Amino acid sequence: MDVGNHLVTGCAGFIGSHLCERLLEDGHTVTGYDNFSSGKMEWIEELKKHPRFTLIQGDLLDPEKLKEVVAGKDVVWHLGANTDIPGGTENPRLDLEHCTIATFNVLEAMRSTGVKDILFASSATVYGESISLPARESAGPTLPVSLYGAAKMACEGLITAYCHLYDLRAKMFRFGNVIGARMGHGVLHDFIVKLRNNPKKLEVLGDGKQVKPFFLVEECIDGMIYAFTHSDAQYDVFNLGTDTSTNVMEISEIVMEEMNLQNVEVTTTGGARGWPGDVPKLEYDITKMKTLGWQPKHSSSEAIRIAIQRLLTHL
Repeated sequence: MDVGNHLVTGCAGFIGSHLCERLLEDGHTVTGYDNFSSGKMEWIEELKKHPRFTLIQGDLLDPEKLKEVVAGKDVVWHLGANTDIPGGTENPRLDLEHCTIATFNVLEAMRSTGVKDILFASSATVYGESISLPARESAGPTLPVSLYGAAKMACEGLITAYCHLYDLRAKMFRFGNVIGARMGHGVLHDFIVKLRNNPKKLEVLGDGKQVKPFFLVEECIDGMIYAFTHSDAQYDVFNLGTDTSTNVMEISEIVMEEMNLQNVEVTTTGGARGWPGDVPKLEYDITKMKTLGWQPKHSSSEAIRIAIQRLLTHL
């Protein structure tokens, strides 16, 4: 990837802050854009000191400001979105506005300013429960069971249409469960917080049998960059994650091991789902990324242990 001028939406988020660091390491100029609804200023404090980094505080629902920010960029990394899936159930406009309309605004800003390349953070939630496992990019129809998943699926459709009609170029990534330092929520974060509050008892949402593919944030970023630099398609979608998976009870055991806790009473709230909109089982087919030449270095369970060690140091 040639050195260029990059925009990262959601720059102060978990993945976005790591991405900005990597782009700067690779010699790029980076503009970060965030409204800090979920991102944290502390995660980008060091970035703000970098001579090739510019922070702009703004909202993706502000189309005029977006046009100013997008103008002159070589690449847009669109990670900004609502990340609170249960919150989107309580407020049904949350994902519509902060995922779908926000993405429309980004695309319109690109169209009006002549910027062509977008890399989009989609999600495994687009698959819902309607497909056979392991999930493949060609599966369909995808019938998401959360408003977040529905919003991400709508974003993918908007992006492909803009590519077809306005000659944009796009890589869309259906992330598995991305983990590492700076996570603000998720099962690893929640278990650590619960066990620090009460080392003798752990409540697990659902029945603990939920199965997901987990992979490290730096491998997520490696995968995005690899696909961007190695795929010639005008627009394409990739499963980005690992073809191994881990269930929630296994995660609880790894967390307790890393925290040196014994004789913890583990209880479950019952039911297959951890919350409304949760997909109890997901296994990933990453053949498409492997064929391109990329695969993760760690299994799901290895990634979980590494991420827990990082979280225990930084939480």
